Amino acid sequence: MKTFNVTITETLQLEIPVEANSRTEAEHQAERRWRDSEFILDADHFKGVTFKADMPQRGRGFDR
Repeated sequence: MKTFNVTITETLQLEIPVEANSRTEAEHQAERRWRDSEFILDADHFKGVTFKADMPQRGRGFDR
């Protein structure tokens, strides 16, 4: 048997309206508000999951 490190990535998504002069400004405002905990994403915002296993690292000739 080999040991694999598997990374599980969950994606949460929330769309919010932001009034701003530019797309960049809107993104900065949204990020600031998110960092200030104005938006809390939870299981209701779940959009998907991925699983990715890394290749096992070769040990001193024992994994052949």
